[in-house]
Amino acid sequence: MKILVVGSGGREHALAWKLAQSPKVQKVFVAPGNGGTATAAAKNMGIENLPITDLNALATFAQEEKIHLTVVGPEAPLAGGIVDIFRNQGLRVFGPTQKAAQLESSKDFAKAFMKRHNIPTAEYQTFSNITEAHAYIDAKGAPIVIKADGLAAGKGVVVAMTLEEAHGAIDMMLSDNKLGDAGARVVIEEFLQGEEASFIVMVDGKNVLALATSQDHKRLLDGDQGPNTGGMGAYSPAPVVTPEIHARALREIILPTVKGMAADGIPFTGFLYAGLMIDSSGKAKTLEFNCRMGDPETQPIMSRMRSDFLTALDAAVDGKLDQVELEWDPRIALGVVMAAHNYPETPRKGDVITGIPADDENHVTFHAGTTMEDGVLKTSGGRVLCVVGLDHTTKGAQQKAYAHLDQIKFDGAQFRRDIGYRAL
Repeated sequence: MKILVVGSGGREHALAWKLAQSPKVQKVFVAPGNGGTATAAAKNMGIENLPITDLNALATFAQEEKIHLTVVGPEAPLAGGIVDIFRNQGLRVFGPTQKAAQLESSKDFAKAFMKRHNIPTAEYQTFSNITEAHAYIDAKGAPIVIKADGLAAGKGVVVAMTLEEAHGAIDMMLSDNKLGDAGARVVIEEFLQGEEASFIVMVDGKNVLALATSQDHKRLLDGDQGPNTGGMGAYSPAPVVTPEIHARALREIILPTVKGMAADGIPFTGFLYAGLMIDSSGKAKTLEFNCRMGDPETQPIMSRMRSDFLTALDAAVDGKLDQVELEWDPRIALGVVMAAHNYPETPRKGDVITGIPADDENHVTFHAGTTMEDGVLKTSGGRVLCVVGLDHTTKGAQQKAYAHLDQIKFDGAQFRRDIGYRAL
């Protein structure tokens, strides 16, 4: 069988890497892919880059190549309606429709949906008028959270600890238009205390299959300091998600979301990612929904999956997720992101990358912002690599990840030294 994975990041490299291990899979095309999916090791696994990004052209390719199944990685093609385009041509594709993807592509849609279906989340108001937004912040005080309504590639959320920061975020989004259309409306919500975790499930419209839990590190610097990023590392499983919290999150957040979307006439299929804030009493509230796997959470999760991933994806597309169980490596997987110089602002591109060790049963390196130019691997984006270590203890997984990471060199590399510290 031939499989198509849409996207170019670390998440897509991990999805392709896992799918290529299935005995049923002959070839995995990654569109457009990255430097990691262009290496000799990837070619040996049957992974090949496909330099197509146009959604209709991808559907045509899938028809012509008789692609068995397409998996969509990032949010932009989902918001662009790739699932609708593929389904209209009778193609098997896993992801939400454009309407269902609004759970991620519009914060206001998601908040109104949660309110309507009594799904626990922070209290909020939506504004497009700047004066009203400033007045609301003055009335509520800080800390407070300001979110751009639309997709802003992980840069649309400001957790303002002071009123000055909050007012600055409103000006940046509504008056300076720094985030374009994504920031034309803002959602302002209460600041929630607790510990964050990523709860990712597969959904077939009705049935839900939970993936291994994970936890990522959003801030650039050690000790959760510095600016917010797309994620500087992650590990799986997340000890904060106890069996009780897991059951409660499914019961109070995930299942009501799947039922609510169906009741609203927008059945949800695809990966559903609930960002949870878990308070000291073990109660979880929904910070946000994503309609795809997280990055960098996918890298440790895929490193631990023992089951044939294609079997689960086929069941999801056929509406039979209730007939599948997943088996996981009992070890802990911990992934550390290596980012480019000046990430997250304006990452430098073109730095030569050397020293990536070969993968083995305890280590995997996934590529994100990399490109292969005449056989030379170079940086091409903000988050460059995610180096995963596996071990029976968090400390051991951490040591393995950093032992491999320390062999990798490129100018201006940034990474944290404390990934996994909450689980130690």
